[in-house]
Amino acid sequence: MIPSSLMPTYARADVAFERGEGAYLYDAAGRRFLDFAGGVAVTSLGHCHPHLVEALTRQANTLWHTSNLYQIPLQEKLAQRLVENSFADLAFFGNSGAEAGELAIKVTRKYHAERGHPERFRIITCAGAFHGRTLATLAATGNEKYLAGFGPKVEGFDQVPYNNLNALRDAITPATAGILVEPVQGEGGVKPADPEFLKGLRRAADEFGLLLIFDEVQSGMGRTGKLWAHEWSGVTPDVMMVAKGLGGGFPIGGVLATRAAASCMTAGTHGSTFGGNPLAAATANAVLDVMLAPGFFDGVQRHAKLFGEMLDGQVKAHPTVLKEARGMGMIRGLVPSVPAGDFAARLRNENFLAVTAGENVVRMVPPLIIGETEIAEAKRAIDAVARSFES
Repeated sequence: MIPSSLMPTYARADVAFERGEGAYLYDAAGRRFLDFAGGVAVTSLGHCHPHLVEALTRQANTLWHTSNLYQIPLQEKLAQRLVENSFADLAFFGNSGAEAGELAIKVTRKYHAERGHPERFRIITCAGAFHGRTLATLAATGNEKYLAGFGPKVEGFDQVPYNNLNALRDAITPATAGILVEPVQGEGGVKPADPEFLKGLRRAADEFGLLLIFDEVQSGMGRTGKLWAHEWSGVTPDVMMVAKGLGGGFPIGGVLATRAAASCMTAGTHGSTFGGNPLAAATANAVLDVMLAPGFFDGVQRHAKLFGEMLDGQVKAHPTVLKEARGMGMIRGLVPSVPAGDFAARLRNENFLAVTAGENVVRMVPPLIIGETEIAEAKRAIDAVARSFES
């Protein structure tokens, strides 16, 4: 085998896919896999969704890129639609969730600096978080495993336990600028926030004059059965990070914010060469066409309920192998008593794709278009693997 020219930053599985359709991927030999990894919660509408393919192809034959030095009508349209369907007044587009995290941090610091308080730059985050791979978002994440070897940690982040409002309030100081939280921790092990915790965060932010930032890179774009996960709690943030499912597989991310929070972001304070270019904006608009259609989220919620019930049933059926099912909507996790990586590897042998998360969680983030057929197939694969560990 010819040595790879890629940096070995991933322990890649020994499988390569040639094409995809709906909830399925196919390798070169034609072997079909049920994809409940979803490109790590990215392929929100499945592979090669006809409407997305048509929109991207049409735009590819028209105009790819101009840069943000000029007007981009499709980007304006995308921003308007996201604003109309969220708490926000303004949007900025980049290319990834990590970039969205960087901007959310910059907005939070700049907001206070513009009000005469540059000393307020610290942001409270939660243990188990994952906010990206840049130096600042790694510092916000706080996981020493990811930080090791990269020099001094970016200053300005204070971490508290997730879902612990008392600890969070105790961490607020005169230097605190904001609170950054995932409504559902994905990489951290598929852990939803307690709605009362989120409500308490909003109260604390208002009381101390902080910006409340939600990281909905993974939990947003319909993943929980509503467009935004925070909708279930009735709490709205001041700033929100989005990415992953926004492009349905095409790279795009961004930040949504209230006008008050983003008032500090004027010409020259931030930029992105590729962000929100015509190809990305056309594809993201196509994603919204599908998701905002009447009845779409009703279907997601209905099938998510079946999905959750199936996983709960598997835990009951295999108590010596499966300890817990957790999550909500189409972001779910199984906690096995065996190594999660081993469980996921055996699932792959059953033509079923999942990814690991947290300390020992098998994470499942399938396309939002799955139905009873795919859930039944998932059950057969999980059941077979659980039985293989019982024998």
